[in-house]
Formats: sequence, C-alpha cells, structure tokens
Amino acid sequence: MTGDGTRSVRAGLPEPVAYEPTLPGPVFAAHFHLPGEADGPYTYGRDTNPTWTHLERAIAELESPDESAEAIVFASGMAAISAVLLSHARSGDTVVLPDDGYQALPLIREQLEAYGIEVRTAPTAGDAQIAHLDGAKLLWIETPSNPGLDVCDVARLARSAHDAGALVAVDNTLATPLGQRPLELGADFAVASGTKGLTGHGDLLLGYVVCRDAGLAARVRKWRKVVGAIPGPMEAWLAHRSLATLHLRADRQAANALALAEMLAKREEVTGLRYPGLPSDPSHRQASAQMRRFGCVVSFDLPDRGFAERFLEALRLVDDATSFGSVRSTAERRGRWGGDAVSEGFIRFSVGAEDAPDLIADVERALERAGSTAGPRT
Repeated sequence: MTGDGTRSVRAGLPEPVAYEPTLPGPVFAAHFHLPGEADGPYTYGRDTNPTWTHLERAIAELESPDESAEAIVFASGMAAISAVLLSHARSGDTVVLPDDGYQALPLIREQLEAYGIEVRTAPTAGDAQIAHLDGAKLLWIETPSNPGLDVCDVARLARSAHDAGALVAVDNTLATPLGQRPLELGADFAVASGTKGLTGHGDLLLGYVVCRDAGLAARVRKWRKVVGAIPGPMEAWLAHRSLATLHLRADRQAANALALAEMLAKREEVTGLRYPGLPSDPSHRQASAQMRRFGCVVSFDLPDRGFAERFLEALRLVDDATSFGSVRSTAERRGRWGGDAVSEGFIRFSVGAEDAPDLIADVERALERAGSTAGPRT
C-alpha cells in the first residue's frame, strides 16, 4: 500500500491521456448530450458530474485505501450530516448523538424529533454513548469532539452498536482521513466537512460521506438528489486540487499544534488545556491507539471573557475567525456563539502552517499583553 503523501498527491486522478491535463478542469453543465436511453454516467447536473466523480474517488481512496468504498460529496458538511441521519432514520426510530459535539447538532436534534425520531445524547468521553444503544437505529460519534477535544473508542462503540442492531457514523472532520480512518475501526459511515482541514485553504464549503456498503451509499446518494444538496463543480475541483498538499499540511499543522500546546501548558493564565497529541492530555492514550495524526485544534480557557477578547485582539499572525483547518491560524472565543458548554474565556485555536517559533512568539506576546491590560477581577 502506498503512503499518505503518495496517495494524497495521486488520489482520484484519471488515467493519463496524451495532451490532456493531469486533473481535468471543472465541468460546468446543467445537462449532457443524452441520445437514446438514459443509461449513461452523466445525464443531468443534479445527479452526477465528472468533476464530482474525480473528487469522490479521491476521498474514497483516502478514507478507505485498503478496501473499495464509495464517497458522495455535498454542498457542505451539514448537508452530509443531514443526509446520513435523515436518509436512515424514520419516525419511531432512535438515534444516539453526542451531547458535546458540533454546535449545529442541536438543530439536527430538533429536526429529528419533529419527524418523530427519539434522540438520546451522552458525552463523548468515557464511551458514554454505549449506555444508550438499546433499540437504537443509528449511533453518531464525533471524535475528537468539537470544541472540547474528547476522544472515544470508535472500535468499541462500533462493536456495541452493531450488537444492538444500530448503524454507526463517525464525524471525521477534525481528524481528516490522514489522522483517522473510521471505516477501518468498524464504522458504517465516515462523514466530514471538507470545508476544514481536508481542503485547508478556507475558501470553499464542502461535505462528504463515505461508506463501503453499496446499499447504504445508494440511500445517501438518493437523498442528495432529492434535496439538491450538491456542490458546485468549481468547489469540487478546488477541493480535489487541494488534496495534493493534505499530507504536508496535516503534518506541519499537527507539529505546530503540539508545539503550541507544550508552550501553553507552562502558562499560568491558561487552564483546561486540551490537545490529544499532548502526552498529558486525558484523551492521549485512546487517541494514540486509533489516530495517526492528532489534528490542528488546541483548546484552552483564559481567565475571563475580557482577557480572551484582549488576547484575540493582540494576536498578529492569527485571525479571529470561526471554522478550523486552514493553513492560516485562526482562533475564537467560542462562547460568543452560544450553544457550546464552555466558559466565557474558552478559546478554540486552529493552528496553521506558519513557522512554529513565529506563531508561538505571537501567542506569548498576546498573552502578556492581555494580562498586562487586565482590569480588576469581579
């Protein structure tokens, strides 16, 4: 089997054709020539597109390099999440979600319950979702969790879920396929927002679902057709182009994240530091057992909201922005959105590909400045 770098560079490319580009440009077409019976691969733009095909093959190769799998790309990560849940659960079914996952999961819960689907929730840490699997139709796992960075044992949860008759989906957004392969750990679906680390440039919205079972994939693909949650060809082409540097970005960003976490661990004003790659992190042992890279996100608490906002304002190499996974570092006070069970001073920091000494110096300077201008504690 080829390595991550080789696979990232070559994934999804068509066979070489003389005088043709290595990666064909995006195909902009609402319809295609269709003589006779409608049995060709490309008929109408809401169903299929050659640019999607190349990207889907690439993502499938990354998520499941040892066994054949099928990928379905979507207009956003939320479109991909919704497709799995809403195409496989119906009124009277039970779904188990994490209660500490992505901020939009409560919106999904609302919709599921509106359709008559029972939703149970439990924390990611300690594999707590196992206790809620009896009678469930589908288990949704998010590991590492966003933004708390807890990690659960995917293989153990998958075995327990399958024993209970439930399907298993894993949100692989934070880890990316180079950090973790949920299908190899027993999941039925690997789902992710391609907006984040997969594409890594902060310039497009994308989502995907990968599964090895053709029947499960067909239901997800049909859902995409019915609701029309399709990516634009330009976004798909940009995403495929970006995959060639995924291994370089993932390695650099993970190394930078560890260096930043090691520095933050020594700062008195920093508490609640989490990074799965840090040996002292509560999730490190489990993360080491199932992850190959630990991702680019570091989270921590600063003393209060004012301190956090002064810190963010003082940063010069880090953008105050939401999302994560870009080659440019970003950070935000996560509590500004509401919905996450975090303190007012909680920071989610997405570490980019800058030179680590420069980034660390910028963060240290910002911490010093935030502390030196602090007002009285109340």
